[in-house]
Amino acid sequence: MRLRGTLIPIGGNEDKGLGKDERHTLNFVKEGILSHVVKEGGGKSARIVVIPTASSIPVEVGENYLYAFHKLGCENVVVMDIREQGEAFDSGNTDLISEADIVMFSGGDQSRIAEIIGGSPIHNILMNRLINEDGFVVAGTSAGAMAMSTEMICGGSSTEALQKGAVRMKKGMNLIPELIVDSHFIQRGRFGRLAEAVARFPHLMGVGLAEDTGLIIKEGNECKVIGSGMVILFDPSELTHNNSEILEKGTPMSIFNLKTHVLANSDKFIIDQRKLEVLPIDAPFE
Repeated sequence: MRLRGTLIPIGGNEDKGLGKDERHTLNFVKEGILSHVVKEGGGKSARIVVIPTASSIPVEVGENYLYAFHKLGCENVVVMDIREQGEAFDSGNTDLISEADIVMFSGGDQSRIAEIIGGSPIHNILMNRLINEDGFVVAGTSAGAMAMSTEMICGGSSTEALQKGAVRMKKGMNLIPELIVDSHFIQRGRFGRLAEAVARFPHLMGVGLAEDTGLIIKEGNECKVIGSGMVILFDPSELTHNNSEILEKGTPMSIFNLKTHVLANSDKFIIDQRKLEVLPIDAPFE
């Protein structure tokens, strides 16, 4: 899908809103991830709206983002604490989204984003602006990144992955329909669950984002890695064997010829061409 705006999914470092990490740390800020978001949205004068809907501790998360953006010199930052679906229809909130340069979704539970924001006027405005406006940025960390997919991972144990049905899927926000995005990918060992997801949807690419790592996606197609970690790509377009459809639930799966690529800072890939561009070994780290 061709977009004029920019998407920035981030692998996150929050602990799904349940522990110390989300309350007290935003390491991707220190490594420059959030500064990339600000730059893509027009710089320090950008109008920024933070949406902590996914989080179980939205007040604390909102305060963390206010602190982090202010530390980067941004003063026009608003936290939109939407907890009920009706609030996504409120004219005051829709006006803020219509005027924002950057909309940032926090981590937590991606299903809450899909259920509360999905299909609402806010969702429609986001999509319309991404399609039609240069310089408009939608960023999301952890759950906020995963919710960008159309076929969205909503749960599943890493230890049980690659057994039929171990990964739970539902419809996401449809901002980047060509990708299935997973987060905390290296740290939580989520290779198996993303592999099962692409086996179920072999026309899509799987993107596993490590913590403190993200993608800048231009025109819904051209992707550049940012941050200190890795991005794992699963390309199932040339599978020679995939028994996902015929297996009973709970049965171990087999998948042959699943292409896997490991990308790092400033490496690039183009979604529709499945084309990779690796950063030269002597290039400076961004």
